[in-house]
Amino acid sequence: MTVTRPPVSVLPLVMAASRPVRVRIPAIGVDSELMDLGVQDDGTLEVPPTGFPAGWFTGAPTPGELGPAVIAGHVDWAGSAGVFAHLRDVVVGDEVTVAREDGSSAVFRVSQVGQFPKDAFPTAAVYGDLDHAGLRVITCGGDFDRAAHSYRDNTVVFADLVGQRAG
Repeated sequence: MTVTRPPVSVLPLVMAASRPVRVRIPAIGVDSELMDLGVQDDGTLEVPPTGFPAGWFTGAPTPGELGPAVIAGHVDWAGSAGVFAHLRDVVVGDEVTVAREDGSSAVFRVSQVGQFPKDAFPTAAVYGDLDHAGLRVITCGGDFDRAAHSYRDNTVVFADLVGQRAG
């Protein structure tokens, strides 16, 4: 007996725009509301004012739209763990879910995790055009430079939209 399966669609999976309200990364226990982030006067991405919550860069697509949505948060804050304290532990294949204001959730699968020196940040890979809906999750990483009061690197998780859920 032959089983016939429906054809796989080759059309890109994308969602309509809707403001993100929460990010979940079950593999590392992240479940955070999202605040809006913009650009600072020096042209760099604004960061949340404290260790929690994470933030969504409003200058990028909303999660699920065509292109790279960007979420950022702190690895630590004032001596305590931040929202993305364990982001470096995410591995390829892990799931990231972003709940959206319209009641839907965009489901992403991690395709790459990297640590990059801040002076060699992969700007084009993070913010550049994509032919699909992607997500970049960013925090600080590497060694802490006490003189500069800053981490030397950034950890970036790259993920691709694989589905959507209601609620």
